[in-house]
Amino acid sequence: MILNVKVIPNAKKQSAKQEGQRLKVYLTAPAVEGKANKALTDFLAEYFNVKKSAVSILRGEKSREKVIEIIR
Repeated sequence: MILNVKVIPNAKKQSAKQEGQRLKVYLTAPAVEGKANKALTDFLAEYFNVKKSAVSILRGEKSREKVIEIIR
């Protein structure tokens, strides 16, 4: 499964919301040194009930707009 995700770092709580064709994910982690990317993959693994290794960032490592692949 391929997802378009918009990440909002430094949020008060972690949550996800569907916005049209993309998923908007609010993360408490800051966008420094890959912390938000790590938090995103952990959050999505739990959200979709898959292993952490099944979630990978295809594009957008340094952007808020990301393309994520989830292998089920």
